[in-house]
Amino acid sequence: MTYRPLTPWQVLERRTLVERRWLTLHEDRVRLANGREMGEFHLVEAPNWAGVVCVTGEDEMVLVRQYRHGIGGDSLELPAGVMEPGEEPLLAARRELCEETGYLAAHWQAIAAFATEPSRQTVRAHFFCALGAEPTGTRALDESEDIDVVRVPCRRVLGLIESGEITHGVHVGAILLAAQRGLVTL
Repeated sequence: MTYRPLTPWQVLERRTLVERRWLTLHEDRVRLANGREMGEFHLVEAPNWAGVVCVTGEDEMVLVRQYRHGIGGDSLELPAGVMEPGEEPLLAARRELCEETGYLAAHWQAIAAFATEPSRQTVRAHFFCALGAEPTGTRALDESEDIDVVRVPCRRVLGLIESGEITHGVHVGAILLAAQRGLVTL
């Protein structure tokens, strides 16, 4: 399948409205491909992050449950976290898995890099599958993290997605892609 290249928008003016450690918000005045101008388009820059579909030797998926302020409640998710500046995605995934869950794995497979919300954000989420994972017992949570580690038989994960217990869309995509590639059986 071939696609014609689309014309990028031309940034005519940019104002930075917010600049913090985890977030930069720009207000751009842009010229669209059709020549029209849009006076206010907001673009969010944030760090890229890495996530892990982690499977134990007992065919259980290692998930994390934590409070997410955006939804005002608990979220059952894959272990994931922000990449440090200059950090390679695989190294970030390994680090986050160990820090959040205390698990290590010898066998890693890249799944995909997703644009988390391509219309207004620059963020990429890099996903990997960690197979044969085992607990080390050592976690290193950040001061803002309150995380419960949850092991779920892989055959139950699809039901957790269908019931709405796993709702993080990009995580759902990574789980389903890992299953489609035969890395995990749901």
